[in-house]
Amino acid sequence: MSYSIEGDLLEVCNCNVLCPCWIGEDPDNGYCDATLAYRINSGEVDGVDMSGVVIAGVGKIPGNVLDGNWKRQLYIDASASNEQSAAAIDLLQGRRGGPLADLAQLIGEDLEPKRAEITFTLVEGKGMLKIDGVLEAEMEPYRGPTGEVTTLNESIFTTIPGAPAYVSKAEYFRLNDPGVGIDLDIEKTNAIQGSFRFESA
Repeated sequence: MSYSIEGDLLEVCNCNVLCPCWIGEDPDNGYCDATLAYRINSGEVDGVDMSGVVIAGVGKIPGNVLDGNWKRQLYIDASASNEQSAAAIDLLQGRRGGPLADLAQLIGEDLEPKRAEITFTLVEGKGMLKIDGVLEAEMEPYRGPTGEVTTLNESIFTTIPGAPAYVSKAEYFRLNDPGVGIDLDIEKTNAIQGSFRFESA
């Protein structure tokens, strides 16, 4: 049941910058329509090499993020092998323990995972996420006067425990997922970037 993975996160939602969920406050609209995607750059799950696998989740959060009861649709990149896909689903649904299991406890309804073509790029701070036929977003982090990326640390809620979150903004966020009940085409909303390293013995 052990795993060790590391990679990058892209996250975007319909809240203003910065999303109140990250500090435990209620979302700007009373609910939060969000997507988060993990690109695993290296690592393994019980001997299965997970390098290059992308996992994305589309979620409807009905109120305060810490109250849970999210409705979620998981998408696994179509290029992943069957073994990689099964391992990725186990990770995000909490069956492998560790930080991702803590996140899974907030899910009230998990729809049947789907395969999709997923594009996840991150070049010099500019991130782009696309789930074919479902979602498209482009985001870039804020930077301080020295050019360093603005970070959020020690927040009460995080999707990348143990790592700083890069405070970002999505130039556009288009999402249509009838199963979850989200249809959005908005601009200049909250986004988060970051790196992760997750392990479970």
